[in-house]
Amino acid sequence: MPGSRMRSMRITRMSSATILREGQAMRAFAFVSAISLVALAGPGEAAPQRAASLNLCTDELLLILAAPGQIASVTHLAQKEAETPLWRQARRHRTNDGSLVSVAGLRPDLVLTMGGGARDRVRIAERLGIKVLDLPFPQTISDVEKSIVETASALGRQDRARPLLAAIAALKHNAPPPAHDSVWLGGGGRSVSPASLAGQWMALAGLRQRALPGERLSLEQLLVAPPAVLLRSDYRAGQYSGEQRWLSHPLATGGGKSRTIVTDGRLWTCMGPLLIDEVRRLKAIAR
Repeated sequence: MPGSRMRSMRITRMSSATILREGQAMRAFAFVSAISLVALAGPGEAAPQRAASLNLCTDELLLILAAPGQIASVTHLAQKEAETPLWRQARRHRTNDGSLVSVAGLRPDLVLTMGGGARDRVRIAERLGIKVLDLPFPQTISDVEKSIVETASALGRQDRARPLLAAIAALKHNAPPPAHDSVWLGGGGRSVSPASLAGQWMALAGLRQRALPGERLSLEQLLVAPPAVLLRSDYRAGQYSGEQRWLSHPLATGGGKSRTIVTDGRLWTCMGPLLIDEVRRLKAIAR
């Protein structure tokens, strides 16, 4: 579900009540726990020994870049097969609900999150001696590279970043001309813009995302002007919903006039380094 607003909704999955509860509980927890946590390692010292992630996208970065023994906790979403291909790996670790309170008792020395949140989170974490790395939602592939570098550096695992950065550099260097008129298609006709991060990853595979009003594709548009390539997300394909029912319409499969390529929709939630291998696959198929 590309698009920063929709991604944010899917990644966090926390109600407003959870956010409010977190702010109230953190203030109380800070007073009670400050003394016990004051000895945690500060920034610039040894590599963190207990890193926790509060966001699905930082879950993925943590699981990819950290040493297994460094991971203190990931969010409950990371352990769900429907949300990330790394769910098996994530099940080796404790989970949290996306709040600082839910991991503070584990005494992490690094907390990873993305897209901001309650301002109290960073202030209280600092009072508890916990370093926080709050990454912005990436808007470009350069942002993805920066997130990889910053996360690996915070973990003291710069060596793990190098092959990922080299792979992205190779995709950029060897990118074919985006010659194939394409549409990324999700449930209910959702799509992406050519300038979006999703569109940029597609371009590295030679797929030119079509500009669509409101980033949506209608069945009528598919009938009248089908794209050469229909890149169909399979996110939650086995679940019944109005969006999935829309995708089951014969026209939504290209109607025989588009080349349909199914893509793992979970990869497009965070659109981070997990897309490297998928872009390679799409490039080979679209050639």
